[in-house]
Amino acid sequence: MITKFHTIVRALCDPAEGKKALTGIHACRQFAPAEDDRISVFRNLNAAFLISLCGPAHPAFQTAEKYLSEKQGTRGCKQAVAFYVQARELITREFVGRARNDKAFAQKVTALCDWVQGQEYSPGRAVNPDQVWEVFFPEGVGLLADKEGHIRALREKRIISIEHLNPYPMIDPAKELLFTANALLTVPPHDLEIEPLHLPARVRKGIEQAMEEDQLFWYDHPVQIGTNLHKNEIVYGLRELNRAIAFEKKRKTIDGRTKVCCVLSVSVTHRGLRKIAGPYLRKVLQEAGKLEHLRIFAFTEADTAHMVRDILVPAAKRLFGDSDTGALGEIFGVDGEYGRHYSFLKAVAALWQVFIDPGVRGTFKIDLDQVFPQEQLVRETGLSALEHFKTPLWGAEGRDFQGRMVDLGLIAGALVNREDSKTSLFVPDVPFPSQDPAGSEWIFFSRLPQAVSTKAEMMTQYGKSPLDGVRRVIQRVHVTGGTTGILVDRLRKYRPFTPGFVGRAEDQAYLLSMLGQYDGKPLRSLHKDGLVMRHDKEAFAKEAMQAAATGKKVGDYIRMLVFSAYAGAIHDEVEYIKREVDPFTGCFISRLPMTIVHLRFAMDVASSFHAGKEREATELAEMGIKRIWEMVKNSTSRTGGIKDRFERERRGWNLYYDILDRVEQGLGSSDGFALNLKEKAQHIVRAGELSNF
Repeated sequence: MITKFHTIVRALCDPAEGKKALTGIHACRQFAPAEDDRISVFRNLNAAFLISLCGPAHPAFQTAEKYLSEKQGTRGCKQAVAFYVQARELITREFVGRARNDKAFAQKVTALCDWVQGQEYSPGRAVNPDQVWEVFFPEGVGLLADKEGHIRALREKRIISIEHLNPYPMIDPAKELLFTANALLTVPPHDLEIEPLHLPARVRKGIEQAMEEDQLFWYDHPVQIGTNLHKNEIVYGLRELNRAIAFEKKRKTIDGRTKVCCVLSVSVTHRGLRKIAGPYLRKVLQEAGKLEHLRIFAFTEADTAHMVRDILVPAAKRLFGDSDTGALGEIFGVDGEYGRHYSFLKAVAALWQVFIDPGVRGTFKIDLDQVFPQEQLVRETGLSALEHFKTPLWGAEGRDFQGRMVDLGLIAGALVNREDSKTSLFVPDVPFPSQDPAGSEWIFFSRLPQAVSTKAEMMTQYGKSPLDGVRRVIQRVHVTGGTTGILVDRLRKYRPFTPGFVGRAEDQAYLLSMLGQYDGKPLRSLHKDGLVMRHDKEAFAKEAMQAAATGKKVGDYIRMLVFSAYAGAIHDEVEYIKREVDPFTGCFISRLPMTIVHLRFAMDVASSFHAGKEREATELAEMGIKRIWEMVKNSTSRTGGIKDRFERERRGWNLYYDILDRVEQGLGSSDGFALNLKEKAQHIVRAGELSNF
């Protein structure tokens, strides 16, 4: 079987002379052992790895093996060589093991091997990738040939037949909804002068310290400290939310005196930014001008630690004795991977309901590069943003396509890109790829199922049979980080969360925590048609996006390792999880995660070198080697560290909600301990308010 694998890899990235590589990559052309500068070494190591995967029949196999062996003892190359050697071992073990244990898979491998040996790869000849995808990317098979058929089939699979509407829908979302968003901060560019920023000495010192540190966490486009206000995503998003509320008041959908509450998690990429993030953000918002329709409350890691230390831990010890309070500090916070602050921004609504405002009934997260295009919403949907939340479908109950009762206590909207919105709100923000697969897309092409689910789920409009939006709606599996909400009573009942080890697609991981975990009606997400936010990131965040592009790509590799292990941690039958969340979310739950991730990474590095982007390729190689290596140590296909951590975090969240339930009971009976906790919680929240200047 390993010989067949070698044959397949060679067809993908270094076929015999005169044949065209399916991926467009010819590893042998990038392998020049005599070139020994830093960039060339990374190129050679990556090429040697790909050549070694082509097997002993490749004419450069022995030379590549010798190169890897020699570089193993070279200073500055040890980790890279160890990474590639380990990657080859992991791929071999996983691929051969899968073929041994899965007869159908072994047959597909044999068929693919026969196919690549019989093909003539002439330049310009179109080749259907399905044969390759049958082995590496089964979620993509058939999608290119029948897009509309797959869209219809997926939409039918998501249909919910409503049996009971929510008898108590929202009446005044401006008061009943707690808006949340994540403010992401990173260090300034290294060529930026700190002095002209006119920051307090303590803040300047913290920035300078952070710039000398290794980066701990990677986000898609964090705001670089020192960014001009007109390019600052945090300022942009809050100004636009303020304008959206002003529109509601002008439309008279809400009381003119109402101020909408918005909670920000302030997450940083470097440890040194933790203590100065709050003061820096306060200064930025002071300079940004008045946000008269909002009350903004920021939580840094220091604030959440304060809440854990002074509220949650004392309550746990008093109310539950020897409970494991250590988990509370792990789960309740805002620094770390995306999953940690995503869970916080949902869970904080329950705390808000108990300690701050009992009238809060739901929470809705937005991303600060997304806005409510109010005039267009009214024109195309007949409703303003807040009016969409009044639907009795949010919190309704119904049956899915298998006849199971579900609870639609979650809600999800959709996105439209700024440029596309000039045509309509209902233009998919992820269109179908216009070009044939290239490079690593021959083994993993997530944008294709993403386009299918975007059209099938996000773009669904009710009003026509069979989806009338009254008795038949759809549930959402594919959701985005913003435009998602949950009713607080469902939050406290079902206790969903995204584990803190999830660094990408934290929104979709939130649903995974509930699959197979609740007896009775499972919690699911209502698709609210017309609840569309406009994605404006290209308008102001191009520089931040470019600075974070490599980290985002590496995060995508790690996403597959995490989701594949995560699925095994939450359910004994991974295939059940995949059936629930395919095609897009499920394509990251791979049957060959180690193989796909390492091959895809090496192919992407090679593609960048092939395109002449040497600096980009080297940056990707360095970051990918470091981060994938670390993730592999913490990841197994089924259990190991990820399962242990998932179970520990679940216990932590159960304790968190148990605390809130008991404290709420104590407040109802005017218990002194509960009242004291409430006073302390309100003090912490007031200290973090950024709209009181």
